[in-house]
Amino acid sequence: MPHQSRSDETRARILAAAVECFTRSGYDATGVAEICAHAGVSKGAFYHHFPSKQTAFLALMDLWLNDVDEPLRAARVLGETVPQQLVGLARIVEPVFAVAQGQVPMFLEFWRQAAKEPEVWQATIEPYRRFRAGFAELVKAGVADGTLHPVDPDLAALTIVSLGVGLVVQGALDPTGEDWGQAAAQALKLLLEGLAT
Repeated sequence: MPHQSRSDETRARILAAAVECFTRSGYDATGVAEICAHAGVSKGAFYHHFPSKQTAFLALMDLWLNDVDEPLRAARVLGETVPQQLVGLARIVEPVFAVAQGQVPMFLEFWRQAAKEPEVWQATIEPYRRFRAGFAELVKAGVADGTLHPVDPDLAALTIVSLGVGLVVQGALDPTGEDWGQAAAQALKLLLEGLAT
């Protein structure tokens, strides 16, 4: 096996083990030795890929956010009207939510650590700000071209992001209470019907 492939495989094993350990025991109670034992790697291999436990934790957050970002970027198709783009976003909520549901314990652990560590807080809040700014620009464009009601774009974006986060939290608290992906898509469609002219 080429060196780079072996290195990538080791990194992936470390991250998979870190998810399991952080989910089971929490960030604070999980040590590098536990992650290494679970991944079947040495501490030297861990530190080759990650200078610290926090670096591995932030790498997991980046992976999770990339899983959320990809479908959001794909839904914004050039040439479609703003309402069509927003409906496209509603269609992709279900698969995004499915990805998020598998990561809910880590999602909550990111929030918990963000409350304690400024570096984690910065890494956690940046995507929310990016999502809000993206939705605000989209709403602003729809208001300008007359396809959306004249609303405050920043408030509309805040509402859209709050809806998504709130549904993820409800899904974490009551995973079998609803088909959360379906509920999220329907809730977003309901909100969008109120925005469209």
